[in-house]
Amino acid sequence: MKKNTIFLALLFSIAQLCQAQNAQQIKQSEELGQVNWHRDFNEALSLSQKENKPIFLFFQEVPGCSTCRNYGHNVMSHPLIVEAIETYFIPTAVFNNKKGKDAKVLKQYGEPSWNNPVVRIVNADQKNVVGRLSGDYSKLGVINRMMDAMTSYEIAIPAYFNLLQEELLAEKRGTETAVFGMYCFWSGEKNIGQIRGVINTTAGFMGGKEVVKVVYDPSIISFQDLLKKAKKTQNADHVFTSNQDEIKTASKLLGKNKVSKKSKFTMDREPRYYLSKTVYQYIPMTAMQATKVNSLLANGQSATADILLSPKQLAILKSINRENKKRFKSAVNLDIAKAWGRL
Repeated sequence: MKKNTIFLALLFSIAQLCQAQNAQQIKQSEELGQVNWHRDFNEALSLSQKENKPIFLFFQEVPGCSTCRNYGHNVMSHPLIVEAIETYFIPTAVFNNKKGKDAKVLKQYGEPSWNNPVVRIVNADQKNVVGRLSGDYSKLGVINRMMDAMTSYEIAIPAYFNLLQEELLAEKRGTETAVFGMYCFWSGEKNIGQIRGVINTTAGFMGGKEVVKVVYDPSIISFQDLLKKAKKTQNADHVFTSNQDEIKTASKLLGKNKVSKKSKFTMDREPRYYLSKTVYQYIPMTAMQATKVNSLLANGQSATADILLSPKQLAILKSINRENKKRFKSAVNLDIAKAWGRL
């Protein structure tokens, strides 16, 4: 009975930590996402002055159209974006379809009523710190504005936020996928995962061989350079590809008999092996976070791996370390928002 009580208390603590929600927030409209918003602009100005933080001013239609709802669900509910907004800014929501104080702030900044989401980041003097964000309803759009504002305030941008930007930027520019065969895909994930420009790795089987499927950003590293680096660590003795340019490159570096056309890929039953064998498996992470953490853990660098996690992720890790791990479910390969919500 005592253990159950302790466990329930832990779950309640983690829920508070991850969601940062009080009774008011639980009832807040879906258009606002999961951020703990201030609703009084004057109060936000006072806090901005006192804490030397910029104000994250969110103009939103509540209740709103599908664009407004999607922005609340997809952007303002991403766990790492929520954490960064609440940590480095004074989050303040202004409804663009209400009278009173909301209408007054709307008029002050010349914002239209009944409009799609708009973000302004302002200082205690009510002046813009960075340009107004409008028409870009992506996670990357708001992250870029936040990072510019943090730089302006000389706030050190944490590693987890830099990683998130890099991952989303790669998705926007367009990623490519390579499949390398090797003697051990766990070794492949460890070595390839730490290469700059690699976004995600997945261990599995193809053509009767152990392989690692590598998602990478071609604007940072080319297929040829990626293959060379993987070959150097003995993690590319075979290449599976149907791309003619890649076939030529791989044939030149490995030999024609070491290149095969892509076939069915079957994922390993223990994805991200090194991460999966530790308590880190229970921590919700983005794909790129998990890839880099897995590589660092494989090399015995848990302290460095911790640097890539947010304070809330680290707090969850610390809490789970004190408990019976069997009570928790693995978050490996789960979408971070879904895994976070499951806590």
